[in-house]
Amino acid sequence: MSAPIDIKGFTNDTLGWKAWLDVVSLDTATPEQMAVLEESHPKAKVSDYYLFLVHQPEILKQRSVAFNAIMYAPGGMPRAERELGATVVSRINGCVYCASVHAQRFEQLAKTQEAIIEVFNEPQGAGTTPRERAIVDFSIELTANPGEVNAQSIQKLKDAGLTDPEILDLIHSVAIFAWANRLMLNLGEPVFPSKESS
Repeated sequence: MSAPIDIKGFTNDTLGWKAWLDVVSLDTATPEQMAVLEESHPKAKVSDYYLFLVHQPEILKQRSVAFNAIMYAPGGMPRAERELGATVVSRINGCVYCASVHAQRFEQLAKTQEAIIEVFNEPQGAGTTPRERAIVDFSIELTANPGEVNAQSIQKLKDAGLTDPEILDLIHSVAIFAWANRLMLNLGEPVFPSKESS
């Protein structure tokens, strides 16, 4: 287990998430809703996030297919780097919950948390290698100023050693977290462990 991080409201702790709107009750869920929950995520049946999104089961199903393909497909960009991109996007967008989840995943895969500490403290210029810095800087640019991304932005990634398929993976990772963060930020709030019992 990596050391706990608590920097500027961001953490690598395991957080809960509480929906502000009514979630689907398992007692009244339709067979279609139950099937989508079962194939979405191992903890979907106890997660407010999934239990709210399953109000529209087909959308949740397609979201899970896209998410899993982008974040877990073999080949292309190493998974740790996809998780780093996801963490940066979540930090820029202020999504504490997503940042915590993907910080943990990066740490598990990369066996280090130094880049996460830097991202949480000050994303601009964070990263422990030129390649990490290029990934972080591009993730910030695509999140904060998507209309300003250009051929030079892509060239910086190539100069840092990223291949074309890896660049596409990074763009997909950043893009899906623009979506994921907006769902999390506008449908509910993170629950910190110390507040779960209160």
